[in-house]
Amino acid sequence: MKQAQFEQKYQERWQGFERLIQDLEKRKNKRQISTDNHYDFPKIYRDICSHYAIARQRYYSPVLIRRLHALVLAGQVQLYRHQTIWLWKVFEFVLATFPQMFRKHIKVFWLATALFYGPAVAMGLACYMDSQYMYSVMDRWQVAEMEYMYDPENKNIGRKEEREADTDFMMFGYYIFNNVSIGFRTFASGILLGIGTLFILFYNGIVIGGVAGYLTQLGYTETFWPFVSGHGSFELTAIVISGMAGLILARPIFAPGNMTRINALKRAAQDSIQLMIGAALMLFIAAFIEAFWSSSTSVPISVKLGVAAVLWAGVTLYLSLAGRTRSEH
Repeated sequence: MKQAQFEQKYQERWQGFERLIQDLEKRKNKRQISTDNHYDFPKIYRDICSHYAIARQRYYSPVLIRRLHALVLAGQVQLYRHQTIWLWKVFEFVLATFPQMFRKHIKVFWLATALFYGPAVAMGLACYMDSQYMYSVMDRWQVAEMEYMYDPENKNIGRKEEREADTDFMMFGYYIFNNVSIGFRTFASGILLGIGTLFILFYNGIVIGGVAGYLTQLGYTETFWPFVSGHGSFELTAIVISGMAGLILARPIFAPGNMTRINALKRAAQDSIQLMIGAALMLFIAAFIEAFWSSSTSVPISVKLGVAAVLWAGVTLYLSLAGRTRSEH
């Protein structure tokens, strides 16, 4: 292809990219090009890089090569600038937006906490006093499997030192899927007038509390509590926050306030989705701890319990203090 044909074919593309670069250099409130075109920036930039390489390979005029080179450099600046902004937004969400949103709806959190931990404590005490209560929420084969898993006499319990790394990652993936699916169901069922969220919080509380009370009653404390106490700080808190998000989503259905139900629901969805994203990140961390730390049998029990105490304190301080503004004091 001759240079004249090449320029004629892509001239409009280059001019459009120049306009896009100029628009991206402006402040957000002064931009004129649609956001959809901004999202196309990486693809257009790759095309410009390709055109620049072709121009050099075919020995087109220095003027054209310099123009395309200038576009490539300008595009590179914008590309890395926006990558940096994206990373900053992630840090801002983790360090400020999420904990601030959590504290904004702290009363709903305490409600979700009561709905989860209340049944958990009650069922835990019941199963500790009388193990037969465990069979009201789990089948006999499930109870037998649970006993085998945490039996101190079972020499295969936990993660052995010789377990291969690919097995660790496989379990990590499984825990992520399991944790996030529980959290998402707890959140999404809030749209069903909140009944689904209430049920899932209540049911999970009963099962988790029952398991804790039952295994403690059997004397399996040295295998059960060191295993669950570490990742539990993130996992259990995230489940409660997922329930909190579900209840926030359900509230406008009953009490829209001065807004229409649709508008109230939209506003509630914005808050609840941010909480759910934060909960998902916590569930991801919980899965990592569970796969690579909780299941390890080479770590002394005292160390595991000590780390668990630090993790619980860390989660509490993070949600209580991170991103705190003067107006919150």
